Amino acid sequence: MSFTTIDQPAFKVQGLGVRTRNADEMNPLTGKIPGLWGSFFASPLAAQAASQGAVGVYHGYESDYRGSFDVLAGVALADDAAPSAGMTVVEIPAGRYAVFECRGPMPQAVIAGWGQVWATFEQPDAPRRSYRADVEEYLGPDHARILIGLAD
Repeated sequence: MSFTTIDQPAFKVQGLGVRTRNADEMNPLTGKIPGLWGSFFASPLAAQAASQGAVGVYHGYESDYRGSFDVLAGVALADDAAPSAGMTVVEIPAGRYAVFECRGPMPQAVIAGWGQVWATFEQPDAPRRSYRADVEEYLGPDHARILIGLAD
């Protein structure tokens, strides 16, 4: 899987969050992300996600993909909108992002997409990741894209 790059304007996402690490997510007994998405789709934001698409945000990185990080399952928040009660808000910083397209049954297509992200950024000629924020945009039942923040 190759990627394209875009200049992404800043935007905000509201939703539910957890702190985790990839080592924990590899084990179904310790992974938090599936439960996070389950809670999200049981929340009042699920109806909004059905019409505008869900957004996953990876942020608050301790170091890199091996350290702890925060995950938010949510929806984009309009510039003039107040967040829903009890929801966490994260601002995605403006910047250059690598975009990986994920097509096929979910969540398998996104899981495969993350495998491609990790393989891509292990290459010696790969751009450097910023580790400020990475985003999953769910665009349809079998289409998502992963945006990886790039270092300046």
